[in-house]
Amino acid sequence: MSAEQAATAEHSAEGGGSIMSHILEEFSLTNEHAYQFFGIPLPHGSGMHFFGLDFSINKAVVVVWLATFLTIGLVWYTGRGGGLVARGRLRNLVEAIVQFIKVDIVDANIGAHEGKKWLPFIGSLFFLILFSNLLGLIPGSNSPTSNINMTATLAIIVFLTFVGAGMVKQGPFAYMKNLAPHGMPGWLYVILYPLEIFSQLAKPLSLALRLFANLLAGHILILSLLALIIMSGSIIVAPIPFAFSIIMYAFEIFVSFIQAYIFAVLSAIYIGAAIHPEH
Repeated sequence: MSAEQAATAEHSAEGGGSIMSHILEEFSLTNEHAYQFFGIPLPHGSGMHFFGLDFSINKAVVVVWLATFLTIGLVWYTGRGGGLVARGRLRNLVEAIVQFIKVDIVDANIGAHEGKKWLPFIGSLFFLILFSNLLGLIPGSNSPTSNINMTATLAIIVFLTFVGAGMVKQGPFAYMKNLAPHGMPGWLYVILYPLEIFSQLAKPLSLALRLFANLLAGHILILSLLALIIMSGSIIVAPIPFAFSIIMYAFEIFVSFIQAYIFAVLSAIYIGAAIHPEH
């Protein structure tokens, strides 16, 4: 190999390495761009801070606001005027989704009688998560459900809701007593109660991590496929990762619906178990 060829090979290797290093830096939490990509405020950046908490408005917060307004607006549009307003396709679609949530999620896990008052809560969770997922797929936007802060907050709300509902329905002492099965030997409760308490605490953790991990993994995979187009530097090879990124993008739309459904179902199951300990 001549000196000129060796210099060219060395330059190409350095170029490839710099591209890969740049991509890895984008996902490094020590890099400012990573915080911007995931919609996380900089640890020591400027912003609104009250009582040691960061209330900075970033892209993820704006998306949550939009998802909230869409949820409220959609419910208002669907329910306005009772049955007097002419039905359109959007209203029929929303009513079909609400009916699905009522029958297959709320009534199936909480009960038809108790489920009436829990339908607004479960339905709001479903639509808020769904809109947050879908809005996060818009290029240049940010998915708040791929941020652990958002999913953990929703999970804590669900946790406090089903624990509070169980204590109101059964009473605080009866609720704690019913965590473990009845009729067991006394010494066994020493083992069962810590396990049951840990199980209760693990429920919000599983809710938060499942939604966060699925959404974040999809976004990282799409971005990685698009990065391969730049790294390939070939018109012949580039269409392959581009085609796979389009497929993954369509799959992420499906995942957005599935994750909203799973979060709503698990929330209904936890609430049903808290207010119906006999089941």
